[in-house]
Amino acid sequence: MTEKKRYSDEELEEFKQIILSKLELAKRDYQQMMDTLSNKNGNDVDDTMPTYKILEEGSMTQTKEELTTMAARQQKFIQALQAALVRIENKTYGICRVTGKLIPKERLRAVPHATLSIEAKQARG
Repeated sequence: MTEKKRYSDEELEEFKQIILSKLELAKRDYQQMMDTLSNKNGNDVDDTMPTYKILEEGSMTQTKEELTTMAARQQKFIQALQAALVRIENKTYGICRVTGKLIPKERLRAVPHATLSIEAKQARG
C-alpha cells in the first residue's frame, strides 16, 4: 500500500470545522482583550480616591503590558489558523513543510495550525 500524500476532502472538512471553531473562540478572546485594553468596560479607578489610584497605577501598567503581550500572541494564533484554512483550500493542509509527509491526525486535532511533524519539530531543536 502506498503512503498517502494528502488528506481526503472529507478529512480536510473535519479539520476545517475544528479550525473554524477555534478561530471563532480566538477572535472572541482577542476582542475581549482589546476591549479591556481600550477600557470599554468602564471598570477603571478614575473616579476613586487619588491615593488608591497612585497605588494601582503600577500594577495596572504591568497588567496592560501582560494583556498587550497576550493580545499579540492571540493575533498571531488567529493568523496561523487563517493560514491553515488557506492550506485546506489549496489541499496542502497537514503536509509537513520539512519532510513532505502527512502530519498525524492526532497532532492536527491538538494543534490544527501545525506545519511541522513532531519529528521535524524535534530536529529543529
